[in-house]
Amino acid sequence: MFKKILIANRGEIAMRIIIACRELGIKTVAVYSEADENSLHVRFADEDVCIGPPRSSESYLNVPGVISAAEITGADAIHPGYGFLSESAYLAEVCEACHIRFIGPDPKVIRLMGDKSRARRAMKKAGLPMLPGTDGPVESEEDALKFSNAIGFPVIVKAVAGGGGRGMRVVRSAQELGHAIRTAQREAEAAFGVPDVYIEKYLDSPRHIEVQVLGDHHGAVVHLGERECSIQRRHQKLMEESPSPALTEKQRRKLGNMVVDAAKAVQYSNAGTFEFLMDEHGKFYFMETNTRLQVEHPVTELVTGIDIVKEQIRIAAGERLSVRQGEVTFNGHAIECRVNAEDPDTFVPSPGHISVFSMGGGPGIRVDTAAHSDCTISPYYDSMIAKIISYGRDRHEAIVRMRRALEMSVVEGVKTTIPMHLKILNDPDFLAGRMSTRFMERFTPPSEKKGSLAEAV
Repeated sequence: MFKKILIANRGEIAMRIIIACRELGIKTVAVYSEADENSLHVRFADEDVCIGPPRSSESYLNVPGVISAAEITGADAIHPGYGFLSESAYLAEVCEACHIRFIGPDPKVIRLMGDKSRARRAMKKAGLPMLPGTDGPVESEEDALKFSNAIGFPVIVKAVAGGGGRGMRVVRSAQELGHAIRTAQREAEAAFGVPDVYIEKYLDSPRHIEVQVLGDHHGAVVHLGERECSIQRRHQKLMEESPSPALTEKQRRKLGNMVVDAAKAVQYSNAGTFEFLMDEHGKFYFMETNTRLQVEHPVTELVTGIDIVKEQIRIAAGERLSVRQGEVTFNGHAIECRVNAEDPDTFVPSPGHISVFSMGGGPGIRVDTAAHSDCTISPYYDSMIAKIISYGRDRHEAIVRMRRALEMSVVEGVKTTIPMHLKILNDPDFLAGRMSTRFMERFTPPSEKKGSLAEAV
């Protein structure tokens, strides 16, 4: 087992990793930017190293700075959390060269799954169902038009690299295609440094379902069930739950088995998530694989009783998975709300100083956060300040507990998305489990609908 782990991240996920390490008896090193000098992850880590100015590119994305911090503190492993360098094959390769263990998949798998067109080919070969799409990057607008006419509009143009909705455009007619491709290419190059895009058939109102997997270096892979992630805005998830209210036990078993087989086909190790679209007929189509820990991992931890972060660490240390598939059980229901420092109606970021911070607790409530009274929400980073996760014997109890926790939460000094979450939790369609990736349109101002650059998938 590792003696010391450097956490190449910040905020609540850095705190989450520190918690897991403390329970495993592992020392921790926090890295931080100048903007995060007084953050909780710096306070609670055993050691800390400042790695640069507030800008992410000069601190949390600075691979030489992260590696240097690991070397000077004697860390024998690096956990990247999510975001920042979590899906950086380059960091994983540098770790390998420096004899530091990267707590995540092997670099070759990260590279494979990070290239969406290559990932599609690999997953299709492994037996996962696919939406019709180009086999590789679009070579010309003429070829793109021929392909789109063949599969029928609407289609979606997607960046080969990256994620988070950038470099994506929904196209509903041939007249829109050329402009959409050029716009997506420019956005992809600006965001990821790679302008390549591909084309895929677009589903208007699918559900977004993802499956959590764990794999060790001894060939074992298990799935930990699915999460419903359809409540999202501009490709950004707002609320997640497990299990999905849409799946039958037969569907759940079939999807889980398919994902395990696909993960084994590419020799997947550590934690990962296979993401799918589900149409109105209950058919699944593979989208992508996230080769990292997900923001929403707590809902899976609550319904399975498995600590995913501890499993990540044990796997990276060469240990076998602590559970076999037959030992994974699913009990109750869990829901996660991402509390962001944003205007609840427009979702415009609301950074600033928090004067009062108290998250509602009580039975069945878990709060993952690094915020506190008298802290500052920086404009330099993601606006999420807390995750509230509720657990109940069934979906109804989880909803009731989440509503109660949100109503009893107090945050003063910045605006938060709590009022929007309460709207969702009281919506008749949500309560009935009827949702799709277009669910949030009912809460979107007409002006924003008209001017939106991309539709949710």
